[in-house]
Amino acid sequence: MAPRTSKHTLYRLVGVAGTSDGLLQAVDDELFDEISGSFEVPPAFTALGVEALAVTGAALKDEADWCEEFRRTTGLDCSQPSWRGCGLLLLAVDGEVYAIGYGQGFRLLQDRFKDKSFGLAFALRAVDPNTVHGIRSRVLGRGRTDITMVSGGAPVGSLGIREFQRIVDKVAGEICGVELTGVLHGKGKLVKVGGGLGLELPLGVDPKELLADIREVSRVCREVRPHPALEFVEHVVPVSCPALLEQLDTILDEGLSDPGCLQITPTIPYDLTEECTSARQWRVRIGGDGWHESDEFDFGYVLARANAHRTGRRVWALREKGEVELFRWPGGRYVDRLAKVKAIRFLEANVSLGPRWFYLTDGTWYELGEKYQPEIVRTVTRVINPDALRLPAWRPHQDEAAYNYSVPSELPAEGYLCLDRRNVSNPLKSRDFLEVCDLLAPDDTLIMVKRAHGSSALSHLFYQGLVAVQMLQNSAQVRKRFADKVTEVSKGSVSVPENFVPKRVVFAILLKNGEQLTSDTLFAFSQVALAQTVKLLEEWGVRVEVIGIEAETTQGVGVEAA
Repeated sequence: MAPRTSKHTLYRLVGVAGTSDGLLQAVDDELFDEISGSFEVPPAFTALGVEALAVTGAALKDEADWCEEFRRTTGLDCSQPSWRGCGLLLLAVDGEVYAIGYGQGFRLLQDRFKDKSFGLAFALRAVDPNTVHGIRSRVLGRGRTDITMVSGGAPVGSLGIREFQRIVDKVAGEICGVELTGVLHGKGKLVKVGGGLGLELPLGVDPKELLADIREVSRVCREVRPHPALEFVEHVVPVSCPALLEQLDTILDEGLSDPGCLQITPTIPYDLTEECTSARQWRVRIGGDGWHESDEFDFGYVLARANAHRTGRRVWALREKGEVELFRWPGGRYVDRLAKVKAIRFLEANVSLGPRWFYLTDGTWYELGEKYQPEIVRTVTRVINPDALRLPAWRPHQDEAAYNYSVPSELPAEGYLCLDRRNVSNPLKSRDFLEVCDLLAPDDTLIMVKRAHGSSALSHLFYQGLVAVQMLQNSAQVRKRFADKVTEVSKGSVSVPENFVPKRVVFAILLKNGEQLTSDTLFAFSQVALAQTVKLLEEWGVRVEVIGIEAETTQGVGVEAA
């Protein structure tokens, strides 16, 4: 007996009219031509009063891309053809447009029409938070995507994703309270879904049941609130105000001439992790320039081409005229293309407007939600304590090492020990070293010192603190080596026990231009990173405090620490 459901990825499209001509506009013309595509109106859906369009086609290559490499490697005569079949079903259901790909048909959809929040919105409302199988999230400001998978499912609280510094873009798990065909006729079998850009789930094969499933998905997205355990995912929301979006793009446009000022970094589009890993040829085109080919994403080329445009047109070039294509094999045709997306999706940046924080990732501007921001500000304000300890002013032209080495002699009564660059070997990697702290206070407080132009330096500082504490808490070798190092550097005048674990960490920061350190003057990304660091260290039983270092003044004028 034929199965009643089949697993597919369902996409919701935006900016597409629910007419035959409108549906066809969502199809990639280049690929449609290469597969000798054709389209028909499916009578089964016409009979149900639903506008629909079915696109099919296939490409036959005289020889598969891998054959030449195979011959060179094996010395064998090999020539195999390669077929690429494509099917795409487009449906206009109750004023919304949906698409389902068959075979390679999903590649026919133009990326710009896909509703990026659709699959995730359903998952947050339908997945049982106690049976989450996977989470994919983006770490803001680091260009990094993390994937957590649990084969048997687990409560969301145990997956370690309730963090300030992440945008969750996919949730997978078992659904509950949803009347889909797979649930109604599954004889008690659990139904799993994965929601991100698209929605991966079993859908009815029969036209009536397929439409019923799509309508149930739409109802859940429209009427159901996210589960309380998952609602935090929507605290980071896309910016929708046109005027604000224009203002943010203007700031980004100006910042592209100096990427460091906004901490503009390369990143991977969240739905293309596998494609980027598999790609062996990248093609980039910005504006009217020809294709630039490379074997990896060339971030420098993208920035250079963006800056070749005049001020006010750089972001436009990346959003509208910048294209990135990924191919599994060099010289591949359109049917072999893994993805084609706008270049803006490969950039990440952050901007602050007064007290508001905005992040560009995957081509979309996000604002840290109103529920997160007050909590972050409260955390940062709480740990900033000018009286936590006393450090000398930072002298003009003094680098970080010189400053740290000068502290014990300038404040002999405080009893500080300088351990900057006095590293201990890392048991996890024989040739690597671990810097536990820059200064050690007499009460065994670890002091981390940093002069910061921007948020990236402080992200490194906070990460150093996390790693140092984690290694001291979990490695007997590190504790022993640190105790030996303290004795060695102090020539026996200072010691810590061999079972030493820190109870207090102080981050000492000199801001650019010697600004007073407050929750307002600390960089936006740095506030998020600090709040997350405090959360983790306090969970590990370590008290965290932050102090600002003054810049020594000359004739009453502050010296820039640049």
